[in-house]
Amino acid sequence: MTKKIAVSLPDDVAERLAREPNVSAFVARAVRRQMAGEQTRVVLARAGVTIADEDVDRAHAEMQQLAASITPELREQATKLQSEVLAARAKARR
Repeated sequence: MTKKIAVSLPDDVAERLAREPNVSAFVARAVRRQMAGEQTRVVLARAGVTIADEDVDRAHAEMQQLAASITPELREQATKLQSEVLAARAKARR
């Protein structure tokens, strides 16, 4: 079942959504990811682990910094290594 709702969004978010062929599916995936994160925090809290928003923000910033450090040469090396690993696995299965 689905439900139609109206939302007000900042301009930058609305502009991003305008590029999506299926805005409803895009928003549903984003909200489900948020819900999964919330559920993960609940489970971790029950186990005695608390994750603050600042921790998540710091992790995201670190991931962005690492992603920005990936050069085209590193990406090419990774692709080559991945191909070699897949070929070795295929050979081992024979």
